[in-house]
Amino acid sequence: MPEPTRAMRLGVAGPVGTGKSSLIGTLCRALSDELRLGVVTNDIYTQEDAEMLRATGVLEPDRIRAVETGACPHTAIRDDITANAIAVEDLEADHGPLDVVLVESGGDNLTATFSPALVDAQLFVLDVAGGGDVVRKGGPGIARADLLVVNKTDLAPHVDVDAELMVDQGRAARDGRPVVGLSRRDPASVGELADWVRRTYAEFRRGALVPSDPGPMAPHSHSRDEDALVQGHRHA
Repeated sequence: MPEPTRAMRLGVAGPVGTGKSSLIGTLCRALSDELRLGVVTNDIYTQEDAEMLRATGVLEPDRIRAVETGACPHTAIRDDITANAIAVEDLEADHGPLDVVLVESGGDNLTATFSPALVDAQLFVLDVAGGGDVVRKGGPGIARADLLVVNKTDLAPHVDVDAELMVDQGRAARDGRPVVGLSRRDPASVGELADWVRRTYAEFRRGALVPSDPGPMAPHSHSRDEDALVQGHRHA
Protein backbone atom coordinates (compact mmCIF):
# COMPACT_ATOMS: atom_id res chain seq x y z
CA MET A 1 0.00 0.00 0.00
CA PRO A 2 1.52 3.42 -0.95
CA GLU A 3 2.52 5.82 1.80
CA PRO A 4 0.29 8.87 2.34
CA THR A 5 1.19 11.97 0.37
CA ARG A 6 0.11 14.42 3.07
CA ALA A 7 0.56 14.96 6.78
CA MET A 8 -1.48 13.15 9.40
CA ARG A 9 -4.04 15.54 10.84
CA LEU A 10 -4.55 15.23 14.59
CA GLY A 11 -7.46 17.06 16.20
CA VAL A 12 -7.32 18.37 19.77
CA ALA A 13 -10.72 19.22 21.27
CA GLY A 14 -12.10 19.91 24.73
CA PRO A 15 -13.80 22.53 26.90
CA VAL A 16 -12.43 26.01 27.56
CA GLY A 17 -9.41 26.10 29.85
CA THR A 18 -8.53 22.41 29.81
CA GLY A 19 -5.04 23.09 28.45
CA LYS A 20 -5.32 22.27 24.75
CA SER A 21 -2.76 24.87 23.68
CA SER A 22 -0.39 23.84 26.46
CA LEU A 23 -0.76 20.19 25.43
CA ILE A 24 0.09 21.07 21.82
CA GLY A 25 3.14 23.00 23.01
CA THR A 26 4.19 19.99 25.08
CA LEU A 27 3.85 17.68 22.08
CA CYS A 28 5.85 20.06 19.89
CA ARG A 29 8.68 20.08 22.41
CA ALA A 30 8.64 16.30 22.69
CA LEU A 31 8.39 15.47 18.99
CA SER A 32 9.77 18.32 16.88
CA ASP A 33 13.24 16.75 16.70
CA GLU A 34 11.85 13.62 15.03
CA LEU A 35 8.65 14.72 13.26
CA ARG A 36 7.97 17.69 10.98
CA LEU A 37 5.09 19.44 12.72
CA GLY A 38 2.61 22.20 11.99
CA VAL A 39 -0.26 23.66 14.02
CA VAL A 40 -3.61 25.21 13.13
CA THR A 41 -5.52 26.87 15.99
CA ASN A 42 -9.15 27.98 16.17
CA ASP A 43 -10.52 30.98 18.05
CA ILE A 44 -13.77 32.85 17.55
CA TYR A 45 -12.58 36.42 16.94
CA THR A 46 -8.86 36.43 17.77
CA GLN A 47 -5.61 34.61 17.04
CA GLU A 48 -4.71 34.41 20.72
CA ASP A 49 -3.94 30.68 20.89
CA ALA A 50 -1.69 30.88 17.84
CA GLU A 51 0.09 33.93 19.23
CA MET A 52 0.64 32.20 22.57
CA LEU A 53 2.15 29.15 20.89
CA ARG A 54 4.37 31.29 18.67
CA ALA A 55 5.64 33.13 21.74
CA THR A 56 6.77 29.87 23.35
CA GLY A 57 9.14 29.15 20.45
CA VAL A 58 8.07 25.51 20.13
CA LEU A 59 7.97 25.79 16.33
CA GLU A 60 8.91 28.31 13.67
CA PRO A 61 6.23 31.03 13.95
CA ASP A 62 4.90 30.53 10.42
CA ARG A 63 4.29 26.84 11.09
CA ILE A 64 1.51 27.95 13.48
CA ARG A 65 -1.55 29.23 11.63
CA ALA A 66 -4.80 30.63 13.03
CA VAL A 67 -8.41 30.27 11.95
CA GLU A 68 -10.92 32.82 13.26
CA THR A 69 -14.16 30.88 13.20
CA GLY A 70 -16.45 33.87 13.76
CA ALA A 71 -18.98 31.49 15.29
CA CYS A 72 -19.41 28.65 17.74
CA PRO A 73 -16.01 26.88 17.84
CA HIS A 74 -17.24 23.50 16.67
CA THR A 75 -18.73 25.03 13.52
CA ALA A 76 -15.34 25.10 11.78
CA ILE A 77 -14.23 21.64 12.89
CA ARG A 78 -17.43 19.74 12.14
CA ASP A 79 -20.26 21.65 10.46
CA ASP A 80 -18.19 23.40 7.76
CA ILE A 81 -14.52 22.44 7.78
CA THR A 82 -13.56 24.60 4.78
CA ALA A 83 -11.53 27.24 6.66
CA ASN A 84 -9.53 24.62 8.56
CA ALA A 85 -8.99 22.42 5.52
CA ILE A 86 -7.64 25.40 3.58
CA ALA A 87 -5.40 26.42 6.50
CA VAL A 88 -3.93 22.91 6.72
CA GLU A 89 -3.40 22.71 2.96
CA ASP A 90 -1.76 26.16 2.85
CA LEU A 91 0.51 25.21 5.74
CA GLU A 92 1.62 22.06 3.94
CA ALA A 93 2.09 23.93 0.68
CA ASP A 94 4.34 26.49 2.41
CA HIS A 95 6.30 24.15 4.67
CA GLY A 96 5.76 20.65 3.37
CA PRO A 97 6.36 17.89 3.45
CA LEU A 98 5.07 17.75 7.03
CA ASP A 99 4.50 14.63 9.09
CA VAL A 100 1.78 15.79 11.50
CA VAL A 101 -0.49 18.85 11.60
CA LEU A 102 -2.14 19.44 14.97
CA VAL A 103 -5.55 21.13 14.66
CA GLU A 104 -6.74 22.74 17.89
CA SER A 105 -10.44 23.37 18.33
CA GLY A 106 -11.62 26.50 20.03
CA GLY A 107 -12.80 25.79 23.55
CA ASP A 108 -16.24 24.23 23.42
CA ASN A 109 -18.45 21.94 25.48
CA LEU A 110 -18.41 18.21 26.14
CA THR A 111 -20.14 17.37 22.86
CA ALA A 112 -17.61 18.92 20.46
CA THR A 113 -15.92 16.53 18.02
CA PHE A 114 -14.02 16.83 14.74
CA SER A 115 -15.37 15.70 11.42
CA PRO A 116 -13.40 12.68 10.15
CA ALA A 117 -13.21 14.59 6.86
CA LEU A 118 -10.87 17.06 8.61
CA VAL A 119 -8.71 14.92 10.90
CA ASP A 120 -7.34 11.40 10.79
CA ALA A 121 -7.40 10.98 14.58
CA GLN A 122 -8.58 13.10 17.48
CA LEU A 123 -8.01 13.43 21.17
CA PHE A 124 -10.30 14.98 23.74
CA VAL A 125 -8.92 16.96 26.69
CA LEU A 126 -10.39 17.30 30.18
CA ASP A 127 -8.62 18.67 33.23
CA VAL A 128 -8.81 17.87 36.90
CA ALA A 129 -9.69 21.48 37.76
CA GLY A 130 -12.99 20.96 35.95
CA GLY A 131 -14.02 18.50 38.65
CA GLY A 132 -13.55 14.80 39.18
CA ASP A 133 -17.09 14.04 38.06
CA VAL A 134 -16.82 15.59 34.60
CA VAL A 135 -15.46 12.40 33.03
CA ARG A 136 -18.63 10.56 34.10
CA LYS A 137 -20.85 13.05 32.26
CA GLY A 138 -20.00 11.39 28.98
CA GLY A 139 -20.49 12.72 25.50
CA PRO A 140 -19.02 11.63 22.17
CA GLY A 141 -15.59 13.18 22.78
CA ILE A 142 -15.12 11.58 26.18
CA ALA A 143 -16.54 8.23 25.13
CA ARG A 144 -15.27 7.75 21.60
CA ALA A 145 -12.38 10.06 20.68
CA ASP A 146 -9.25 8.12 19.76
CA LEU A 147 -7.61 9.26 23.00
CA LEU A 148 -8.90 10.90 26.17
CA VAL A 149 -6.40 13.08 28.06
CA VAL A 150 -7.01 13.93 31.72
CA ASN A 151 -4.81 17.00 31.95
CA LYS A 152 -3.13 18.95 34.77
CA THR A 153 -2.93 15.94 37.08
CA ASP A 154 -0.34 17.82 39.17
CA LEU A 155 -3.14 20.15 40.28
CA ALA A 156 -5.32 17.33 41.63
CA PRO A 157 -4.30 17.71 45.32
CA HIS A 158 -5.12 21.42 45.17
CA VAL A 159 -8.66 20.92 43.85
CA ASP A 160 -9.57 17.84 45.92
CA VAL A 161 -9.70 15.49 42.93
CA ASP A 162 -8.40 11.93 42.77
CA ALA A 163 -6.61 12.00 39.41
CA GLU A 164 -6.04 8.23 39.30
CA LEU A 165 -9.73 7.59 39.92
CA MET A 166 -10.62 10.10 37.21
CA VAL A 167 -8.39 8.25 34.73
CA ASP A 168 -9.89 4.89 35.77
CA GLN A 169 -13.41 6.23 35.33
CA GLY A 170 -12.39 7.54 31.93
CA ARG A 171 -11.32 4.06 30.90
CA ALA A 172 -14.62 2.65 32.14
CA ALA A 173 -16.57 5.28 30.19
CA ARG A 174 -14.60 4.46 27.04
CA ASP A 175 -14.93 0.67 26.96
CA GLY A 176 -11.17 0.22 27.09
CA ARG A 177 -10.19 2.98 24.65
CA PRO A 178 -6.93 4.65 25.74
CA VAL A 179 -6.72 7.32 28.42
CA VAL A 180 -3.64 9.30 29.45
CA GLY A 181 -3.31 11.18 32.72
CA LEU A 182 -1.04 14.11 31.82
CA SER A 183 1.04 16.71 33.57
CA ARG A 184 3.50 18.66 31.47
CA ARG A 185 5.78 18.59 34.53
CA ASP A 186 5.79 14.78 34.57
CA PRO A 187 8.15 13.34 31.92
CA ALA A 188 6.61 9.87 32.15
CA SER A 189 3.13 11.10 31.26
CA VAL A 190 4.49 13.35 28.51
CA GLY A 191 6.32 10.30 27.14
CA GLU A 192 3.10 8.26 27.24
CA LEU A 193 1.27 10.92 25.22
CA ALA A 194 4.14 11.28 22.74
CA ASP A 195 4.31 7.51 22.30
CA TRP A 196 0.61 7.42 21.47
CA VAL A 197 1.18 10.03 18.76
CA ARG A 198 4.15 8.06 17.43
CA ARG A 199 2.10 4.86 17.23
CA THR A 200 -0.82 6.64 15.59
CA TYR A 201 1.49 8.28 13.06
CA ALA A 202 3.13 4.92 12.26
CA GLU A 203 -0.34 3.45 11.68
CA PHE A 204 -1.15 6.38 9.39
CA ARG A 205 2.04 5.87 7.38
CA ARG A 206 1.19 2.20 6.91
CA GLY A 207 -2.20 3.19 5.52
CA ALA A 208 -3.89 1.38 8.39
CA LEU A 209 -5.39 4.38 10.21
CA VAL A 210 -9.08 4.76 9.42
CA PRO A 211 -10.62 8.03 10.68
CA SER A 212 -13.60 7.40 12.92
CA ASP A 213 -16.47 9.68 13.81
CA PRO A 214 -17.11 9.89 17.57
CA GLY A 215 -20.67 10.87 16.77
CA PRO A 216 -22.74 13.97 16.11
CA MET A 217 -23.11 16.70 18.67
CA ALA A 218 -26.26 16.67 20.74
CA PRO A 219 -28.65 19.61 20.35
CA HIS A 220 -27.48 22.37 22.69
CA SER A 221 -27.39 26.09 23.31
CA HIS A 222 -24.74 28.40 24.77
CA SER A 223 -25.05 30.63 27.81
CA ARG A 224 -23.02 33.76 28.38
CA ASP A 225 -20.83 31.93 30.89
CA GLU A 226 -20.26 28.95 28.61
CA ASP A 227 -19.08 30.76 25.52
CA ALA A 228 -18.61 34.50 25.67
CA LEU A 229 -19.72 36.38 22.56
CA VAL A 230 -21.67 33.43 21.15
CA GLN A 231 -25.11 33.15 22.69
CA GLY A 232 -28.67 32.14 22.15
CA HIS A 233 -28.30 29.68 19.29
CA ARG A 234 -29.17 26.04 19.01
CA HIS A 235 -27.85 23.23 16.84
CA ALA A 236 -29.98 20.29 15.80
